[in-house]
Amino acid sequence: MSTLGQNVEATTKGALVRDLRRLGGFTARRLIALFLTVLVGVYLTILIANMGGRVDDLRLVQIRSEAAEMVRADPAFFDLPSQERNSLIERQVQLEVERLRLDQPFILRSFNYLYQAMILDLGRAEQMHSDSGARDVYSIIVERLPATLLLFGTANLLIFFVSVFAALVLSRRYGSVADRSVIALAPSSAAPAWFYGIFLILFFAFLAPVLPPGGMVQAPPPESRLDYGLSVLRHMIMPVVAMFLSQIFISIYSWRTFFLIHSSEDYVEMARAKGLSPRMIERRYILRPTLSPIITSFLLMLIGLWSGSIILEQVFNWPGLGSLLFQAIGHRDTPVIIGSVVIFAYLLALTVFLLDLLYGVLDPRVRIAQGGGA
Repeated sequence: MSTLGQNVEATTKGALVRDLRRLGGFTARRLIALFLTVLVGVYLTILIANMGGRVDDLRLVQIRSEAAEMVRADPAFFDLPSQERNSLIERQVQLEVERLRLDQPFILRSFNYLYQAMILDLGRAEQMHSDSGARDVYSIIVERLPATLLLFGTANLLIFFVSVFAALVLSRRYGSVADRSVIALAPSSAAPAWFYGIFLILFFAFLAPVLPPGGMVQAPPPESRLDYGLSVLRHMIMPVVAMFLSQIFISIYSWRTFFLIHSSEDYVEMARAKGLSPRMIERRYILRPTLSPIITSFLLMLIGLWSGSIILEQVFNWPGLGSLLFQAIGHRDTPVIIGSVVIFAYLLALTVFLLDLLYGVLDPRVRIAQGGGA
């Protein structure tokens, strides 16, 4: 018996090691694929933001104009002859051109921009600055990132838990008035969150002014931490509700369909015949097998909300990454545009990676298929 037990233990350990190796290989391949995807996306953004190098011509004109204005406005240079002033302006322009490496071909600088972007060395903004006055693009983005994570994290968690709970309830009441109502309202999710946001602002900020129309906190900000947090919560209500209305009905409808499909399986009927409680049947035989499609649907919804954050944050004047990118486009601040897109690309890649990783953990068939054998 001891020999048999040792053999079973060795077999179990061997299977565990093989599973870990397959999961590790699967994770490594997905990381490499996502890295290459982000690399290509960021490089295309660099090319588009610089218009293939044409922005450099505009930048040269701006550099020359600023240098000329600085020299002509300085009283120390009033008595200089015109030729010497022009020479001084040219030297200032040349120093700035060398500092920005505009004397190099754009194709070489584009790869240098790519390398700096991938290691999050995002340089200095040309026009914009953070609330603290910093011109570093990294500081500007880091200052705005928590606001976006707070808003979208809250909305997505609320949508997820409400959707799962409501879908489970509706799967027990197939054909009820509530079930038919959700089916009828599911097409309303075709409208983006900012569309609902406009109507919420019109009603709750102007017709019945009970909520602030935008921003993240009242002005001036409260000194007390409790009052500050309550002010942030009041400002979050409308954007969170807008995202909630945009996604809740289609999420409930989709997940309710998953639950209905699995609730009609033979093993569920067998569990009911054995006298198991409805709660245990839902948790063990319905909810657990649907975890993979539920997580897939949730993370795909999250990706869609990331991409829609620009307009939504602008509608509600929410000081996050979306409004930052919108302002950077208006100012033609190329470093901030590229930096914002890089952060969005990393957030999207992280979301997709989590989806793949959870799939590999929840569904062993993914690891087996990627591993090339059973």
